[in-house]
Amino acid sequence: MKIEEISINSKEYPQNLKNIYDPPKKIYLIGNKDLLYQKGIAIVGARDATQYGKKIAYNLAKELSEQNIVIISGLAIGIDSYAHKGSLEKGTIAVLGSGIDNIYPKENLELAREIIKNKGCIISEYPLGTKPERLHFPQRNRIISGLSDGVVVIEASKKSGALITAEFALEQGKEVFAVPGDINKKQSEGTNQLIKDGAILLTSATDILENIY
Repeated sequence: MKIEEISINSKEYPQNLKNIYDPPKKIYLIGNKDLLYQKGIAIVGARDATQYGKKIAYNLAKELSEQNIVIISGLAIGIDSYAHKGSLEKGTIAVLGSGIDNIYPKENLELAREIIKNKGCIISEYPLGTKPERLHFPQRNRIISGLSDGVVVIEASKKSGALITAEFALEQGKEVFAVPGDINKKQSEGTNQLIKDGAILLTSATDILENIY
């Protein structure tokens, strides 16, 4: 399958992404680019997710995708993976912090193949051959939120990258939703704080549908 390049001056460049601060000058993608122009919700969260978090990510992604809402995430281990898996059948978007010929993490190479096979899409702002670098991941989070109509955080520690995605979403004028968690677990510290700070408390897909769509 061929890799496409879309520059910011192209008519094919997603308008949602063009509207953010510091939009990528070019995006590289493989798969079904039609997904980039549809309603989308980002689901992000902890890599060391609990079973509670994984179950919610999978079920929420599945329910939203069945409502023709595209799920966007970062292909990371944990919450991201389960969000992609839950929405796999309907097509999901994975945003990378490396070139799209350099899938990271390697554990999700098979999931990446499944995403493409199921008419999903993998995108990156980084040229082919770019290796995953630590600084790339906070940067790519602005694309995850930028492509979406809203961001859901399911489990996040106090210094989680998922909170960076939530910050980008707020800067971009998007709704932020957080799933409440067990107050005894570090994976709930970030999400519970988001709720204290004004994020919409999420208990079902209906909360998203009522607040955004």
